Amino acid sequence: MPIERLETVLDQTFSRIREATEAFVPQLEPREVGRILSVAPGIAKVSGLPGVGFEEVLIFPGGIKGIAFNIDEDEIGVVLLGDYWNLQAGDPVERGGHVVDIPVGEALLGRTIDPTGRPLDGLAPLLTGTRLPLERPAAAIMDRAPVTVPLQTGIKVIDALIPVGRGQRELILGDRQTGKTTIALDTIINQRDKNVICVYCAIGQRASGVAKIIDTLREKGALPYTVVIISEGNNPPGLAYIAPYAATSIAEYFMEQGHDVLVVYDDLTQHAQAYREISLLLRRPPGREAFPGDIFYIHSRLLERSTHLRPELGGGSLTALPIIETAAQDISAYIPTNLISITDGQIYLSPSLFELGVLPAVDVSKSVSRVGGKAQSAAYRAVAGDLKLAYAQFEELETFARFGARLDEATRQLIEHGRRIRACLMQQESSPLPVSVQITVLLALTAGLFDPVPLARMGEAEQAVWAAAANIPAELTASLETTEKLSDAHRALITELARQAVAGLPPEPDTKAPS
Repeated sequence: MPIERLETVLDQTFSRIREATEAFVPQLEPREVGRILSVAPGIAKVSGLPGVGFEEVLIFPGGIKGIAFNIDEDEIGVVLLGDYWNLQAGDPVERGGHVVDIPVGEALLGRTIDPTGRPLDGLAPLLTGTRLPLERPAAAIMDRAPVTVPLQTGIKVIDALIPVGRGQRELILGDRQTGKTTIALDTIINQRDKNVICVYCAIGQRASGVAKIIDTLREKGALPYTVVIISEGNNPPGLAYIAPYAATSIAEYFMEQGHDVLVVYDDLTQHAQAYREISLLLRRPPGREAFPGDIFYIHSRLLERSTHLRPELGGGSLTALPIIETAAQDISAYIPTNLISITDGQIYLSPSLFELGVLPAVDVSKSVSRVGGKAQSAAYRAVAGDLKLAYAQFEELETFARFGARLDEATRQLIEHGRRIRACLMQQESSPLPVSVQITVLLALTAGLFDPVPLARMGEAEQAVWAAAANIPAELTASLETTEKLSDAHRALITELARQAVAGLPPEPDTKAPS
């Protein structure tokens, strides 16, 4: 470029800068800056922010965030969401001007984040243009549709006896190490190729346990349609408190786009304990078991956000599987009874069954689905209608038979049939079964095809029936998941396939020693 032309361009540029500088009028905006009065593990008390709102984000030195929780006349109780040990009394505090929110969108699928949206998987930062507040009102009653479509878990005992529907809230409870998380993970794994987006929320869990869960999801191909939110046991209690609300906001975004979503809260016992810790540190009045008076409300406002939207609102659904840990099989404790009254049913896992090797250790007598058969396909209702009653009768007769009473032949047959039901309802972890296989096994069970099979060979017989289910015509397999009733001809076809499979078992080897 010639020197003369360059000088002209520079003169024009400087002239514009001069004009812009002369025309600039500084805009003064008031800023509220407070001071930390005191810091305790997980909370801080702040003064000097007269305009702060409830649940507004406050910014501390080092970028640490907090939530305004107690707003009193002379001080503010703040729940901290970061490394509070770097703070000290006298540090400045600024208002964030908004409530706590989280990024949402398709970019979260397959990612692992913390409750504030920070990636934990070492991958690229999240690039989403949409953020939603953690606390959102639940859908209005008139915006909801009935729960009619089943959410297949792939677990026979649940799909047959305690069905879960899309938009339902089904509680999973039991003592520690009874398989609660395994049931939730199997349900997530079974949603592969079913157009269901999953959100797994770990609350106060050990890092090693969460790493194993993520590895299982990756190995089974479930991670691409799953969002994992983690609050570890060594995190501040504030992160454990906001974790399930963050997971629900992410799930609601997909639900409002018309998707079916499954969210797992693992577990709400840790959530309640984190809230109790925060409340006691903030000097809120304790109630029963030292929990604050609004402990019921924090869970009800969370779980009421799970629903099935009407078709004109997209028809999406949000299914919740909250998990609760009981102590010494006490399901009448404070937090379990609260959640039983909020949810639409519960799946109770018995330590006694777990110790006997009956896995999954679902206690059918104490488990219930308040949606029931409305969330089952017509084929399931036809097959599993009398199964729960037969199983309940067997459990009662088995208890009675332990006293050594003499039993008639009919009672003995009921007990033997019940033992086959229990054997058929057992299932290995991480091996969910498709609908066609489940219905074939259940039809064989109700038809009494397994009754002549020795208990020691039930696994072998069931494997043979699984293989026979692969011969079911494709159109019949597709109809089993719809609202179509199971016709007599189709029922006879499936039963005949199962009968041939059981009859084709090789004879039991003779183990008697030669004389």
